[in-house]
Amino acid sequence: MADQRISTPSGILSGTGPEADAATGESAPAAARRAPARYPVPLLPDQSGGAGAAGLETLAQGAALVRVTGFAGGVYRREDSIKRSRFIVSVAHAPDTATARAFIEAMRGEFADATHNCWAFAAGPPGDTARIGCSDDGEPHGTAGRPMLQQLLHGGVGEVAAVVTRYFGGVKLGTGGLVRAYAAMARLGLDGLPQRQRIVPARVSVVLAHGRAGALRRLLPAYEASILSEVHGADVECIIGLPVEHAAAFMAAVIDMAAGEALVDVLPPAED
Repeated sequence: MADQRISTPSGILSGTGPEADAATGESAPAAARRAPARYPVPLLPDQSGGAGAAGLETLAQGAALVRVTGFAGGVYRREDSIKRSRFIVSVAHAPDTATARAFIEAMRGEFADATHNCWAFAAGPPGDTARIGCSDDGEPHGTAGRPMLQQLLHGGVGEVAAVVTRYFGGVKLGTGGLVRAYAAMARLGLDGLPQRQRIVPARVSVVLAHGRAGALRRLLPAYEASILSEVHGADVECIIGLPVEHAAAFMAAVIDMAAGEALVDVLPPAED
């Protein structure tokens, strides 16, 4: 094979573009820094009951994992009392804005009799502001949703949504007290939250001679890579899946292994 091509995967490392949240009227510019290749996200059981992780039985004291009608995912929940008001924080995995909105609506339905159901979500990597939203739900402007959102953005967990439900207890907190209360509840919702590492994937197309296929397979473990598909014709055509952080080094290693006689290209991200 005389042809050679290698494409750097830098394009698939960039974050999601800015997206205004029509539900809140608030938006922020996307973070300028490169999106991380792996980051923590909530790990919660789905409606089928499959948690898929060890350690969910060791929740923080007073915390609970619940399932709510109208939302497919699991919900992590904690509660506190602040100057006679009952506060409940519910947290869910929100990989996209649609999931975040479904979760918020489910919380509104569950706590329809509450004084307020304030919410915030950040549906991206930790600190990323491309897909965010928040609401004070009747509390004084800026005293609930925004403080909650700031806690989510700086809490070190990505793809997360939180609803803080308040049952008024007869004692007014004042604007400063409300800010502190809602921020504290958002922090409480992140405290002890079960998590897993989200590894951002990449797909690489490799075309090389049949005689190089064995050497290609031997490269895979070092890059946490696997063969997603393989077609044998005049050459061997493989689609390789691997963490995006290893893509550039893997592609260079393939070209080196094949002595330049390989076609190596980054493929667009696969649809979820």
